[in-house]
Amino acid sequence: MNFVFLILVSSAFLTAAWNQFSSGDAAATPMDALSTAMVESAGGAVELAIGLVGVMALFLGLMKIAEEGGLLTVLARVIRPLMVRLFPDVPAEHPAMGAMILNLSANLLGLGNAATPFGIRAMQELNRLNPVKGTATDSMVLFLAINTSSITLLPTGVIALRAAAGSADPAGILPTTLFATACSTTVAIAAALFYRRFFPVEPTAEDAGEQIEQQAVAMETGMPAAGSGYPLWVSWCVLGGFLALIPLTILYGRTLSPWILPGLMLGFLLFGIARGVRIYEAFVEGAREGFQVALKIIPYLVAILVAVGMFRASGALEWMVSALGGITGTVGLPAEALPMALLRPLSGSGAYGILASIVNDPAIGPDSYTGYLVSTLQGSTETTFYVLAVYFGAVQVRRIRHALAAGLSADIAGVVAAVVAVSFLYG
Repeated sequence: MNFVFLILVSSAFLTAAWNQFSSGDAAATPMDALSTAMVESAGGAVELAIGLVGVMALFLGLMKIAEEGGLLTVLARVIRPLMVRLFPDVPAEHPAMGAMILNLSANLLGLGNAATPFGIRAMQELNRLNPVKGTATDSMVLFLAINTSSITLLPTGVIALRAAAGSADPAGILPTTLFATACSTTVAIAAALFYRRFFPVEPTAEDAGEQIEQQAVAMETGMPAAGSGYPLWVSWCVLGGFLALIPLTILYGRTLSPWILPGLMLGFLLFGIARGVRIYEAFVEGAREGFQVALKIIPYLVAILVAVGMFRASGALEWMVSALGGITGTVGLPAEALPMALLRPLSGSGAYGILASIVNDPAIGPDSYTGYLVSTLQGSTETTFYVLAVYFGAVQVRRIRHALAAGLSADIAGVVAAVVAVSFLYG
């Protein structure tokens, strides 16, 4: 992240300086705009983190109920055949497995608010197994790569925006989003596994000793040992159930989406009651942890969001769009949609603003080719820099190794797949 941070800031500074000296207009003050963007982005980062406090407290409270009730272990056993192959360094019934599954399931259903706390909990559990503190493990990188490209069945937020913009088919992006995220997830896994050979980690003797000590403590405190999991047919039945959701989301996506979050909360509470968990006390304990985590990530958010804000305010993004727009238009990515593709990995709010302006533009509209494309891009790609800052910041990881390369590879694959899918269905 050191290199990325420097590139974003330096390119923003140089672009603003060029505009300042070449404009010839005394009233034009690109450097003033850059200064304003720095201050506003820093304030916005803190506001964003404070806004996350409630969400983090809510869902980590529910996560604590699930953990004390044994749901994470159950999930880990169900998906064990797949997860142990993807994450061989993580014990089969370690809490990290269940937390990762909850995160990926939330992403599957388009529950961005719920996915983040589950993902942070998964990172915390993965960090317990980390032999070199402060450096991302292969499992952390792979998990984040999958997270930034996770297959999405129900992009609820985008569907709601399209409906508000007067779309005749708000849920028309479901098949294109599913295809794009399936492709990006495949590329994310392949990229994370391929790039890791170029970023080896050599733990020191002190790190190795610390890891042995942590494993001994975990055994003494009763951490579940790796087990055989449920029979394979159980895993296949669960996978079949997820696949059965695909036609349901296409046919009844708008009807189902308002029920998901309330149903999720009620389901966790009923599960806790059935397992004999004191749900109120467990919820409060988890919520307290969520509050602390939300505050811990503020410095990381300030750093990355200030850099991104400077990059946008300097005109560097506009320069990239003008330079690439003519080329991308010939391959199905119109100039109107290009800012969305470039900004999505950098700024979720910025990309959402572009999406809203395009689908509400009478000259374009939500049901045009461009409208379908930007809607698919919003629903099938992730704010990679934000995810890296939040998840790694929560566990104080500064050396991210190949995480950014894997995430951006998945983003590129998602854009290409979105163009292919939308061209085939709506081109």
